[in-house]
Amino acid sequence: MTNLEHYTPGPASAAQVRKDGDKWTLILVRELRHSPEKVWQALTDPAHLREWAPFDADGSLGAVGTVTLTWVGTARPLETTVTRADAPNLLEYGDIRWELEAVAGGTRLTLWHSIDRRFIAWGAAGWHIAFDVLDRLLSGTPIGRMVGGEAMKFSGWQRLNAEYAKQFGIETPSRSPREAQNS
Repeated sequence: MTNLEHYTPGPASAAQVRKDGDKWTLILVRELRHSPEKVWQALTDPAHLREWAPFDADGSLGAVGTVTLTWVGTARPLETTVTRADAPNLLEYGDIRWELEAVAGGTRLTLWHSIDRRFIAWGAAGWHIAFDVLDRLLSGTPIGRMVGGEAMKFSGWQRLNAEYAKQFGIETPSRSPREAQNS
């Protein structure tokens, strides 16, 4: 059971972009009211990831090694290497880096994700919603996973996509990443 019908994401916020040619790095920061250990478990445990993340993992991301990720909406699994797993502070795999910092009342979670510049606002909107879902999951009031095509149909995602695009000073693409790759 989900509570998505009662969910409205807040405004686009706390996002930065580092530009390097066509690969840009999205940096999103979120304060969570949960301990770094609890957030770490949600970032690394496959069962937790299936509740909020835009991908499924065939094993724990909590140790250096190879894991297969399947991004929701894609048919092809991606073999990924966890290059750093310093619990509960730093996690790196593929083009993603998570930093967890203990702060009063919880954790400051920072995501660094390298994304094709054409889809950086899409990524920001998607991760924004995923962070909201994660926060509610950890609070014991889950609203259900909303990722991939399902998220893109959601009016809150569309609003966030436009807000992040404006914040980053970019146009949003009219085609999905998959359509763009096939052209």
